Amino acid sequence: MPALPLDESDFTARVAAALGREVTPVSALTGGASSLTYWATIVESGEKVVAKVCPPGLTPTRNRDMLRQARAQRALQGSAVPVPAVLAEDAGEPPEVPPFFVMEYAPGECVELSFLPPDAVPAPEQVRGRQLDTARFMGELHQIDVADLDLGGESESTLAQEVQRWTDSLDACDEDLRAGSEDVGERLLATIPDALPGRLLHGDFRTGNVLADEDRVTSVIDWEIWSIGDPRVDLGWFLIFVEDPRRTPPAGTPSVDELLETYQRSAGMEVTDLDWFRALVRYKQFSAGAFITRNARRRGAPVQPVDNSDDWLLSS
Repeated sequence: MPALPLDESDFTARVAAALGREVTPVSALTGGASSLTYWATIVESGEKVVAKVCPPGLTPTRNRDMLRQARAQRALQGSAVPVPAVLAEDAGEPPEVPPFFVMEYAPGECVELSFLPPDAVPAPEQVRGRQLDTARFMGELHQIDVADLDLGGESESTLAQEVQRWTDSLDACDEDLRAGSEDVGERLLATIPDALPGRLLHGDFRTGNVLADEDRVTSVIDWEIWSIGDPRVDLGWFLIFVEDPRRTPPAGTPSVDELLETYQRSAGMEVTDLDWFRALVRYKQFSAGAFITRNARRRGAPVQPVDNSDDWLLSS
């Protein structure tokens, strides 16, 4: 069943009912593909709130499961990891009446520093502070014992399962999109390091998924793809955005060694076998890009020619 338009008037009424407060009509916020994001104001207090809702008509699974996302944010409230507080939830009657949750409005700027054009990059001291804070809060997240979090009995994902996920994704792609990746999954599976105790993983930890004010990170957002697994998966993904040889890091970007030191100090552990995780997340990025291109082709959407400059992703 395809996604359906959201009736914003009806959704405003649902948000008000969930909060038990009168709210102004919802207004859409841009960004994100797995959910629809809106903001509104509580009339009585003038407080702004944000609501995330699964697109109507779609089954609320995986990254579209808004109640699962809310569960992770609720679990982290009161921890050293700043997340917007969850204020209300509504399970709806999916897929026609989609589930949603409402959270506090967290101020701050959300940008991926690595992707900004030169004239839009913040001052070097802001770049430095945001990157270091992102590494620090990631370490704080990975220091938390998942047994101390109410995550609804979520099972842990093993490293072998993580590799197989991206291998299966590539296997479903056209042959030209898989070029150069043929034995990478096998090599990763053959060299899996000893796993660390499972931790709550954000799944896309980077400066594009935090809110920042000047040089400080104020909140970690977008928990659609959280999981439980080896914390080095998150770390490797974060580092790929500052180690990408195709881009010049913006002025102020800390060295990889400094980011690692910040993370390790915050997480309370020394990282080992990081090169394997660097290879894993490059494989993940290559696989995800190929799958997105495959789906665009099947929809008949215009796509860019396959870029062989991405060979570096599979060279580790």
